[in-house]
Amino acid sequence: MELLAPAGGMEQLRAAIRFGADAVYLAGPRWGMRARAQNFTDQQLVEAVAYAHERGVKVHLTLNTLMYDSDLDELPEYLRFIEGAGVDAAIVADLGVLGLVRQHAPHVQVHVSTQTSVTNAASAEAYARMGATRIVLARELTLAQIAEIKRRLGDSVELEAFAHGAMCVAVSGRCLLSSALVGPDRSASCGNCTQPCRWTWSLVEETRPNQPMPLEADERGSYILSANDLCMLEHVHELEQVGVSSLKIEGRNKGAYYVAAVTNAYRHVLDGDDPREWLPELEATSHRPFSTGFFFGNPTQNPGHAEYARERTLVAVAQGSSKLPAPDADVEGERWLTQVVCRNKAVVGDELAVLSPGHEVRRFTLGPVERYTAEEGWQGVPTMSVNMEQYRFETPFCLEEGDMLCL
Repeated sequence: MELLAPAGGMEQLRAAIRFGADAVYLAGPRWGMRARAQNFTDQQLVEAVAYAHERGVKVHLTLNTLMYDSDLDELPEYLRFIEGAGVDAAIVADLGVLGLVRQHAPHVQVHVSTQTSVTNAASAEAYARMGATRIVLARELTLAQIAEIKRRLGDSVELEAFAHGAMCVAVSGRCLLSSALVGPDRSASCGNCTQPCRWTWSLVEETRPNQPMPLEADERGSYILSANDLCMLEHVHELEQVGVSSLKIEGRNKGAYYVAAVTNAYRHVLDGDDPREWLPELEATSHRPFSTGFFFGNPTQNPGHAEYARERTLVAVAQGSSKLPAPDADVEGERWLTQVVCRNKAVVGDELAVLSPGHEVRRFTLGPVERYTAEEGWQGVPTMSVNMEQYRFETPFCLEEGDMLCL
Protein backbone atom coordinates (compact mmCIF):
# COMPACT_ATOMS: atom_id res chain seq x y z
CA MET A 1 0.00 0.00 0.00
CA GLU A 2 0.94 3.62 -0.46
CA LEU A 3 1.78 5.34 2.84
CA LEU A 4 0.23 8.83 2.70
CA ALA A 5 1.40 11.32 5.33
CA PRO A 6 0.21 14.83 6.27
CA ALA A 7 2.25 17.96 5.58
CA GLY A 8 0.95 21.07 7.30
CA GLY A 9 4.11 22.94 6.31
CA MET A 10 7.52 22.46 4.72
CA GLU A 11 9.16 21.09 7.88
CA GLN A 12 6.46 18.45 8.19
CA LEU A 13 6.76 17.59 4.50
CA ARG A 14 10.51 16.99 4.83
CA ALA A 15 9.93 14.87 7.94
CA ALA A 16 7.24 12.77 6.24
CA ILE A 17 9.45 12.08 3.25
CA ARG A 18 12.55 11.38 5.33
CA PHE A 19 10.71 8.87 7.49
CA GLY A 20 9.17 6.85 4.70
CA ALA A 21 6.06 8.41 3.16
CA ASP A 22 5.28 7.39 -0.42
CA ALA A 23 3.05 10.45 -0.82
CA VAL A 24 2.13 13.56 1.14
CA TYR A 25 -1.03 15.63 1.21
CA LEU A 26 -1.09 19.36 1.81
CA ALA A 27 -3.00 22.56 1.03
CA GLY A 28 -2.50 25.98 -0.40
CA PRO A 29 -3.63 29.16 1.37
CA ARG A 30 -7.31 28.39 0.67
CA TRP A 31 -9.77 25.56 0.13
CA GLY A 32 -8.17 23.07 2.50
CA MET A 33 -9.85 21.55 5.56
CA ARG A 34 -7.03 22.67 7.88
CA ALA A 35 -7.03 26.44 7.46
CA ARG A 36 -5.01 26.91 10.66
CA ALA A 37 -2.09 24.77 9.45
CA GLN A 38 0.94 26.57 8.04
CA ASN A 39 -0.03 25.52 4.50
CA PHE A 40 1.83 26.48 1.33
CA THR A 41 2.12 29.68 -0.64
CA ASP A 42 2.36 29.31 -4.40
CA GLN A 43 6.16 29.50 -4.32
CA GLN A 44 6.35 27.07 -1.41
CA LEU A 45 4.10 24.64 -3.27
CA VAL A 46 6.40 24.70 -6.30
CA GLU A 47 9.36 24.02 -4.02
CA ALA A 48 7.51 21.29 -2.14
CA VAL A 49 6.53 19.44 -5.31
CA ALA A 50 10.08 19.64 -6.65
CA TYR A 51 11.51 18.42 -3.33
CA ALA A 52 9.06 15.50 -3.18
CA HIS A 53 9.44 14.45 -6.80
CA GLU A 54 13.23 14.45 -6.55
CA ARG A 55 12.77 11.79 -3.88
CA GLY A 56 10.12 9.78 -5.69
CA VAL A 57 7.24 11.00 -3.52
CA LYS A 58 3.84 12.18 -4.82
CA VAL A 59 2.01 15.33 -3.71
CA HIS A 60 -1.77 15.45 -3.20
CA LEU A 61 -3.42 18.87 -2.79
CA THR A 62 -6.63 19.32 -0.80
CA LEU A 63 -9.46 21.31 -2.41
CA ASN A 64 -12.25 19.85 -0.30
CA THR A 65 -13.96 22.66 1.60
CA LEU A 66 -17.49 23.82 0.88
CA MET A 67 -17.36 25.77 -2.37
CA TYR A 68 -19.47 28.79 -3.33
CA ASP A 69 -19.83 30.48 -6.71
CA SER A 70 -17.17 33.01 -5.76
CA ASP A 71 -14.76 30.15 -5.04
CA LEU A 72 -15.48 28.46 -8.36
CA ASP A 73 -14.87 31.75 -10.15
CA GLU A 74 -11.35 31.88 -8.71
CA LEU A 75 -10.44 28.20 -8.94
CA PRO A 76 -9.59 27.86 -12.67
CA GLU A 77 -6.53 30.09 -12.35
CA TYR A 78 -5.30 28.19 -9.31
CA LEU A 79 -5.93 24.85 -11.02
CA ARG A 80 -3.84 25.91 -14.00
CA PHE A 81 -1.12 26.87 -11.52
CA ILE A 82 -1.09 23.48 -9.73
CA GLU A 83 -1.04 21.75 -13.11
CA GLY A 84 2.11 23.68 -13.98
CA ALA A 85 3.60 23.04 -10.55
CA GLY A 86 3.32 19.29 -11.10
CA VAL A 87 0.85 18.40 -8.32
CA ASP A 88 -0.04 14.73 -8.69
CA ALA A 89 -3.62 14.72 -7.37
CA ALA A 90 -6.35 17.06 -6.14
CA ILE A 91 -8.58 15.89 -3.29
CA VAL A 92 -12.07 17.24 -3.97
CA ALA A 93 -15.50 17.08 -2.33
CA ASP A 94 -17.59 19.15 -4.75
CA LEU A 95 -18.86 18.01 -8.14
CA GLY A 96 -18.25 21.45 -9.62
CA VAL A 97 -14.63 21.35 -8.47
CA LEU A 98 -14.22 17.87 -9.91
CA GLY A 99 -15.34 19.15 -13.31
CA LEU A 100 -13.06 22.18 -13.11
CA VAL A 101 -10.03 20.04 -12.26
CA ARG A 102 -10.66 17.83 -15.29
CA GLN A 103 -11.02 20.96 -17.47
CA HIS A 104 -8.18 23.16 -16.20
CA ALA A 105 -5.72 20.62 -14.76
CA PRO A 106 -6.13 17.54 -16.95
CA HIS A 107 -2.85 15.96 -15.82
CA VAL A 108 -3.79 16.19 -12.13
CA GLN A 109 -5.60 13.11 -10.85
CA VAL A 110 -8.87 13.54 -8.98
CA HIS A 111 -9.24 11.91 -5.56
CA VAL A 112 -12.70 12.10 -4.00
CA SER A 113 -12.49 13.32 -0.39
CA THR A 114 -13.82 11.50 2.66
CA GLN A 115 -16.05 14.60 3.01
CA THR A 116 -18.31 13.03 0.37
CA SER A 117 -19.00 10.02 2.66
CA VAL A 118 -18.69 7.34 -0.02
CA THR A 119 -20.00 4.15 1.58
CA ASN A 120 -20.94 2.02 -1.43
CA ALA A 121 -19.58 0.83 -4.77
CA ALA A 122 -22.28 2.51 -6.87
CA SER A 123 -21.26 5.93 -5.57
CA ALA A 124 -17.59 5.16 -6.20
CA GLU A 125 -18.38 4.04 -9.74
CA ALA A 126 -20.29 7.26 -10.40
CA TYR A 127 -17.30 9.35 -9.35
CA ALA A 128 -15.02 7.15 -11.46
CA ARG A 129 -17.16 7.81 -14.54
CA MET A 130 -16.66 11.53 -13.93
CA GLY A 131 -12.88 11.08 -13.95
CA ALA A 132 -11.94 10.26 -10.36
CA THR A 133 -9.10 7.76 -9.96
CA ARG A 134 -9.33 7.29 -6.18
CA ILE A 135 -11.99 7.35 -3.46
CA VAL A 136 -11.08 8.37 0.09
CA LEU A 137 -13.60 6.18 1.86
CA ALA A 138 -15.97 7.33 4.60
CA ARG A 139 -14.46 6.74 8.03
CA GLU A 140 -17.61 4.95 9.20
CA LEU A 141 -17.02 1.77 7.17
CA THR A 142 -16.07 -1.62 8.60
CA LEU A 143 -13.39 -3.82 7.06
CA ALA A 144 -16.11 -6.15 5.78
CA GLN A 145 -17.91 -3.28 4.07
CA ILE A 146 -14.68 -2.11 2.43
CA ALA A 147 -14.04 -5.64 1.18
CA GLU A 148 -17.52 -5.72 -0.40
CA ILE A 149 -16.99 -2.33 -2.07
CA LYS A 150 -13.68 -3.59 -3.48
CA ARG A 151 -15.30 -6.83 -4.70
CA ARG A 152 -17.90 -4.87 -6.64
CA LEU A 153 -15.46 -2.28 -8.00
CA GLY A 154 -12.59 -4.51 -9.01
CA ASP A 155 -9.67 -2.38 -10.16
CA SER A 156 -11.74 0.41 -11.69
CA VAL A 157 -10.82 2.91 -8.97
CA GLU A 158 -8.37 3.01 -6.04
CA LEU A 159 -9.52 3.03 -2.42
CA GLU A 160 -7.88 5.12 0.29
CA ALA A 161 -8.63 4.84 4.02
CA PHE A 162 -7.63 6.76 7.13
CA ALA A 163 -5.57 4.54 9.43
CA HIS A 164 -4.30 6.88 12.13
CA GLY A 165 -5.11 10.17 13.81
CA ALA A 166 -7.94 12.29 15.15
CA MET A 167 -11.54 11.25 14.50
CA CYS A 168 -14.62 13.45 14.26
CA VAL A 169 -17.94 12.83 15.99
CA ALA A 170 -19.74 13.86 12.78
CA VAL A 171 -20.11 11.57 9.78
CA SER A 172 -16.92 11.90 7.73
CA GLY A 173 -16.21 15.25 9.34
CA ARG A 174 -19.27 17.01 7.93
CA CYS A 175 -20.08 18.93 11.10
CA LEU A 176 -22.25 22.02 11.72
CA LEU A 177 -21.47 22.52 15.41
CA SER A 178 -18.68 25.04 14.98
CA SER A 179 -20.52 27.38 12.62
CA ALA A 180 -23.76 27.04 14.61
CA LEU A 181 -22.15 27.92 17.94
CA VAL A 182 -19.40 30.34 16.93
CA GLY A 183 -20.46 31.73 13.55
CA PRO A 184 -20.09 31.11 9.82
CA ASP A 185 -16.48 32.32 9.80
CA ARG A 186 -15.55 29.26 11.90
CA SER A 187 -17.22 26.63 9.73
CA ALA A 188 -15.77 23.13 10.04
CA SER A 189 -16.65 22.48 6.41
CA CYS A 190 -14.54 25.46 5.35
CA GLY A 191 -11.49 24.37 7.35
CA ASN A 192 -11.95 26.67 10.38
CA CYS A 193 -13.37 24.28 12.99
CA THR A 194 -13.22 25.43 16.63
CA GLN A 195 -13.62 21.77 17.71
CA PRO A 196 -16.67 22.22 19.99
CA CYS A 197 -16.85 18.42 20.21
CA ARG A 198 -13.78 18.68 22.46
CA TRP A 199 -15.55 21.06 24.86
CA THR A 200 -17.21 19.95 28.10
CA TRP A 201 -20.85 18.95 27.50
CA SER A 202 -23.80 17.72 29.55
CA LEU A 203 -26.28 15.65 27.51
CA VAL A 204 -29.91 15.42 28.69
CA GLU A 205 -32.89 14.08 26.73
CA GLU A 206 -35.75 14.44 29.20
CA THR A 207 -38.43 12.72 27.07
CA ARG A 208 -36.49 9.40 27.01
CA PRO A 209 -35.88 8.58 30.69
CA ASN A 210 -35.77 4.85 29.92
CA GLN A 211 -32.93 5.18 27.41
CA PRO A 212 -30.02 6.45 29.50
CA MET A 213 -26.69 7.09 27.82
CA PRO A 214 -23.75 6.06 30.01
CA LEU A 215 -21.26 8.87 30.52
CA GLU A 216 -17.72 9.02 31.77
CA ALA A 217 -16.92 12.20 33.65
CA ASP A 218 -14.27 13.77 35.81
CA GLU A 219 -14.47 16.86 38.00
CA ARG A 220 -14.75 19.06 34.89
CA GLY A 221 -17.66 17.20 33.33
CA SER A 222 -18.17 14.80 30.44
CA TYR A 223 -16.66 14.81 26.96
CA ILE A 224 -19.17 12.54 25.28
CA LEU A 225 -18.74 14.17 21.86
CA SER A 226 -14.94 13.88 21.88
CA ALA A 227 -13.95 10.89 19.73
CA ASN A 228 -10.97 8.67 20.45
CA ASP A 229 -8.03 8.79 18.07
CA LEU A 230 -7.67 6.10 15.42
CA CYS A 231 -4.75 3.65 15.43
CA MET A 232 -4.64 0.73 12.98
CA LEU A 233 -0.93 -0.08 13.29
CA GLU A 234 -1.69 -3.68 14.28
CA HIS A 235 -4.14 -4.09 11.39
CA VAL A 236 -2.44 -2.49 8.38
CA HIS A 237 -2.20 -5.79 6.52
CA GLU A 238 -5.91 -6.41 7.07
CA LEU A 239 -6.56 -3.07 5.36
CA GLU A 240 -4.40 -4.25 2.48
CA GLN A 241 -6.22 -7.57 2.28
CA VAL A 242 -9.63 -5.91 1.88
CA GLY A 243 -8.39 -3.80 -1.03
CA VAL A 244 -7.17 -0.49 0.41
CA SER A 245 -4.55 1.03 -1.94
CA SER A 246 -3.47 3.96 0.22
CA LEU A 247 -3.11 4.13 4.00
CA LYS A 248 -3.66 7.68 5.24
CA ILE A 249 -2.37 9.39 8.38
CA GLU A 250 -4.38 12.33 9.72
CA GLY A 251 -2.49 15.32 11.12
CA ARG A 252 -1.97 18.46 9.03
CA ASN A 253 -2.20 20.52 12.22
CA LYS A 254 0.57 18.44 13.83
CA GLY A 255 4.26 19.25 14.18
CA ALA A 256 7.21 17.64 12.45
CA TYR A 257 8.01 15.23 15.29
CA TYR A 258 4.48 13.79 15.28
CA VAL A 259 4.57 13.35 11.50
CA ALA A 260 8.01 11.72 11.66
CA ALA A 261 7.18 9.36 14.52
CA VAL A 262 3.86 8.15 13.12
CA THR A 263 5.11 7.84 9.53
CA ASN A 264 8.18 5.98 10.77
CA ALA A 265 6.13 3.47 12.77
CA TYR A 266 3.77 2.68 9.90
CA ARG A 267 6.68 2.48 7.45
CA HIS A 268 8.44 -0.13 9.59
CA VAL A 269 5.28 -2.22 9.98
CA LEU A 270 4.47 -2.04 6.26
CA ASP A 271 8.02 -3.21 5.60
CA GLY A 272 7.60 -6.24 7.84
CA ASP A 273 8.35 -5.24 11.44
CA ASP A 274 6.21 -6.49 14.29
CA PRO A 275 3.70 -3.71 15.15
CA ARG A 276 4.18 -4.43 18.85
CA GLU A 277 7.72 -3.10 18.52
CA TRP A 278 6.44 0.28 17.27
CA LEU A 279 3.26 0.81 19.30
CA PRO A 280 5.29 2.42 22.13
CA GLU A 281 6.47 5.07 19.64
CA LEU A 282 2.87 5.95 18.81
CA GLU A 283 2.00 6.01 22.50
CA ALA A 284 4.81 8.54 23.00
CA THR A 285 3.24 11.04 20.57
CA SER A 286 0.49 13.51 21.45
CA HIS A 287 -2.81 11.66 21.16
CA ARG A 288 -6.15 10.89 22.71
CA PRO A 289 -6.83 7.29 23.74
CA PHE A 290 -6.47 5.01 20.73
CA SER A 291 -9.17 2.87 19.17
CA THR A 292 -9.77 1.05 15.88
CA GLY A 293 -12.62 3.40 14.95
CA PHE A 294 -15.41 1.75 12.96
CA PHE A 295 -13.27 -0.87 11.20
CA PHE A 296 -14.45 -3.70 13.45
CA GLY A 297 -17.98 -2.40 13.87
CA ASN A 298 -17.71 -1.27 17.49
CA PRO A 299 -16.41 2.30 17.66
CA THR A 300 -15.31 3.76 20.97
CA GLN A 301 -16.20 7.42 20.83
CA ASN A 302 -15.93 8.61 24.43
CA PRO A 303 -12.54 8.79 26.15
CA GLY A 304 -14.02 10.68 29.10
CA HIS A 305 -11.39 13.42 29.14
CA ALA A 306 -10.04 16.10 26.83
CA GLU A 307 -6.29 16.03 27.39
CA TYR A 308 -3.80 14.47 25.05
CA ALA A 309 -1.38 11.87 26.30
CA ARG A 310 1.94 13.60 25.73
CA GLU A 311 4.99 11.58 26.72
CA ARG A 312 7.75 12.79 24.46
CA THR A 313 9.04 16.24 23.47
CA LEU A 314 11.15 17.08 20.44
CA VAL A 315 14.41 18.48 21.86
CA ALA A 316 16.51 19.00 18.73
CA VAL A 317 16.92 18.18 15.04
CA ALA A 318 20.32 16.85 13.98
CA GLN A 319 22.43 18.63 11.40
CA GLY A 320 24.96 15.80 11.18
CA SER A 321 27.86 14.12 12.99
CA SER A 322 31.62 13.92 12.51
CA LYS A 323 33.67 11.04 13.89
CA LEU A 324 36.00 11.89 16.73
CA PRO A 325 39.54 10.51 17.01
CA ALA A 326 39.93 7.09 18.61
CA PRO A 327 39.11 7.34 22.33
CA ASP A 328 41.45 6.51 25.15
CA ALA A 329 41.88 2.86 25.99
CA ASP A 330 39.55 3.11 28.98
CA VAL A 331 36.70 4.51 26.86
CA GLU A 332 34.57 1.94 25.03
CA GLY A 333 33.13 2.37 21.54
CA GLU A 334 33.18 5.08 18.92
CA ARG A 335 32.31 8.70 19.66
CA TRP A 336 30.81 11.28 17.34
CA LEU A 337 30.52 15.05 17.58
CA THR A 338 26.92 15.83 16.69
CA GLN A 339 25.56 19.27 15.82
CA VAL A 340 21.87 20.05 16.29
CA VAL A 341 19.30 22.84 16.13
CA CYS A 342 17.51 23.21 19.47
CA ARG A 343 13.71 22.99 19.68
CA ASN A 344 13.15 22.48 23.43
CA LYS A 345 15.16 22.41 26.64
CA ALA A 346 17.40 19.49 27.65
CA VAL A 347 19.79 19.28 30.59
CA VAL A 348 23.09 17.44 30.84
CA GLY A 349 22.28 13.98 32.21
CA ASP A 350 18.94 13.64 30.38
CA GLU A 351 18.39 10.43 28.44
CA LEU A 352 17.48 11.32 24.85
CA ALA A 353 15.78 9.07 22.31
CA VAL A 354 16.83 9.36 18.66
CA LEU A 355 14.40 8.82 15.79
CA SER A 356 16.21 7.85 12.57
CA PRO A 357 14.84 6.29 9.36
CA GLY A 358 15.69 2.61 9.08
CA HIS A 359 16.77 2.27 12.73
CA GLU A 360 15.14 1.14 15.91
CA VAL A 361 14.89 3.97 18.44
CA ARG A 362 18.34 4.57 19.92
CA ARG A 363 19.08 6.22 23.27
CA PHE A 364 21.99 7.98 24.94
CA THR A 365 22.69 10.21 27.93
CA LEU A 366 23.36 13.86 27.12
CA GLY A 367 26.88 14.89 28.14
CA PRO A 368 28.63 18.29 28.10
CA VAL A 369 27.03 20.74 25.67
CA GLU A 370 28.42 23.64 23.64
CA ARG A 371 26.33 26.43 22.12
CA TYR A 372 27.30 28.47 19.06
CA THR A 373 26.89 32.24 18.80
CA ALA A 374 28.27 34.55 16.13
CA GLU A 375 29.91 36.71 18.81
CA GLU A 376 31.65 34.00 20.84
CA GLY A 377 31.72 30.91 18.64
CA TRP A 378 31.40 27.61 20.53
CA GLN A 379 31.07 27.96 24.32
CA GLY A 380 30.25 25.37 26.97
CA VAL A 381 26.78 25.73 28.58
CA PRO A 382 24.92 23.69 31.24
CA THR A 383 21.71 23.26 29.26
CA MET A 384 20.41 23.24 25.70
CA SER A 385 17.55 25.74 25.86
CA VAL A 386 17.52 28.46 23.17
CA ASN A 387 15.05 27.61 20.41
CA MET A 388 16.55 27.42 16.89
CA GLU A 389 20.12 27.97 18.19
CA GLN A 390 22.94 25.57 17.26
CA TYR A 391 24.45 23.20 19.84
CA ARG A 392 26.91 20.33 19.72
CA PHE A 393 27.82 17.40 21.97
CA GLU A 394 29.19 13.87 21.79
CA THR A 395 27.00 10.91 20.85
CA PRO A 396 27.82 7.18 20.81
CA PHE A 397 26.60 6.82 17.23
CA CYS A 398 26.41 8.88 14.05
CA LEU A 399 23.35 11.06 13.47
CA GLU A 400 22.34 12.21 10.01
CA GLU A 401 20.71 15.48 9.04
CA GLY A 402 17.03 15.38 9.93
CA ASP A 403 17.29 12.81 12.74
CA MET A 404 15.17 13.83 15.73
CA LEU A 405 16.26 13.88 19.37
CA CYS A 406 13.44 13.58 21.91
CA LEU A 407 13.06 13.71 25.67
